[in-house]
Amino acid sequence: MRRHVAAFAAMMRELGGERLEGWMRAVETDALHALVAGQRRHHAAVTAGLTLPYSSGAVEGQVNRIKALKRAMYGRANLDLLRQRVLIPH
Repeated sequence: MRRHVAAFAAMMRELGGERLEGWMRAVETDALHALVAGQRRHHAAVTAGLTLPYSSGAVEGQVNRIKALKRAMYGRANLDLLRQRVLIPH
């Protein structure tokens, strides 16, 4: 399993989406079907994520920040304070 995870990490670093099908066959040959279960269902999206240089990391970071603020302030303040903390980060 360690070898397969390392190979997948290398595909992620090197944007090697063209190697995905071969990697999935090798994983299934070793009877580690749980590693490829989601990738079979979403094959096109996984291939694109491993091939294209685009990332939604910045957007996901902002969503994570806003959700953390919301959890921290739940039940403690009104909407005006939450709006101030979201629009004017400290």
